[in-house]
Amino acid sequence: MSARRLHRLLATLVAGAVAVIGAPFVSASPALAARTICYDTSQAGSFASTAHSAASIWNNYTDNITMSNCGTHLRIYQIWGGGSYAVRTSLGYGRVYIDTYQAQQYSPLRIMTHEIGHILGLPDNYNGQCSLLMSGGSAGTSCTNPYPAASEADRVDQLFAGTARTTDANTSTVFQGSWPAPAPAAVPVG
Repeated sequence: MSARRLHRLLATLVAGAVAVIGAPFVSASPALAARTICYDTSQAGSFASTAHSAASIWNNYTDNITMSNCGTHLRIYQIWGGGSYAVRTSLGYGRVYIDTYQAQQYSPLRIMTHEIGHILGLPDNYNGQCSLLMSGGSAGTSCTNPYPAASEADRVDQLFAGTARTTDANTSTVFQGSWPAPAPAAVPVG
């Protein structure tokens, strides 16, 4: 747990304790509140639990965001074919599509955490290093690391530092091609 996240937790606990005894409390660090990114797994099918795990990873690795299954900032979809990808409509908003066939070749949790990384403002980094989440499929099918590197988590924290806004420019950015195309499914004859 980072020092900032620990500080926020302690401030919350102190505020709660002070409220119980009836004393007034003024937070010394109001800027420490994380921006909540509400995601929706109603269309995620078998990847709903994977989405919850990915959200938990981002919550544990960053200080300035809190991902919660509470709404529609980020919608997650299960698809069949076409490859996994993300469409960021603005910082913290968009759609993630997880290809069922591709998730049979690559780690579904790595795919999900990577695609959510795009929604959180990170670009692809096709350098083949498994230690970097945003290297995507370039790290190969044996790479199952679903965790952002410190530099990736720090970049998300920088992007969300002091953000209370709910929207950015209304332009969509599509992130496709992070994962090599899955092998075609065998079609039974007969």
